[in-house]
Amino acid sequence: GCGPGRNLIFLADQGFEVYGVDISETALEMTRQKAAKLGLKVNLMKGDMTSLLFPDLFFDAVICVYVIYHGTLYSIKRTLLEIRRVLRPGGFVLVTFQTRRSHKYGSGKEIEPNTFVQQEPPELGIIHHFSDETEVRLLMEQFQILNVELEELSTKNGNQHSHWQVLARKSQTGRGL
Repeated sequence: GCGPGRNLIFLADQGFEVYGVDISETALEMTRQKAAKLGLKVNLMKGDMTSLLFPDLFFDAVICVYVIYHGTLYSIKRTLLEIRRVLRPGGFVLVTFQTRRSHKYGSGKEIEPNTFVQQEPPELGIIHHFSDETEVRLLMEQFQILNVELEELSTKNGNQHSHWQVLARKSQTGRGL
């Protein structure tokens, strides 16, 4: 979920070959416009993170920030399998999970344990899954975890945003750890 392309634009500007996937055509168009304005090349594709349309072992690194938790536990697991599939041996992944300390935890309609569909705008109908550190480590067990960091901040209106930032690596052999 590259969204409006903040990370893609930054990395393209640093000289990296970048690819972005998002389910929203609006977000992709915003990225296209920003890149064109700056004269940057970005490769964009409309798609779903649970079924990436890239060949096996295609990427050196995958950034999946503030997006993977917008699904059920099954879709999170499926997305991580896809990330592992498209990563080259030794490739890195940066992924963000929403914690159960977030102000949104428990709000909306619970559709499975720790997973809620938001019932109010601006995220009406959007799924949020919330993880504790144990679950994050289990979800990431197919990778070598390099760092797990708790990121928390409070907004002006007092809402607490809380995420696990995980940096991990696929094994050099591409098998297990």
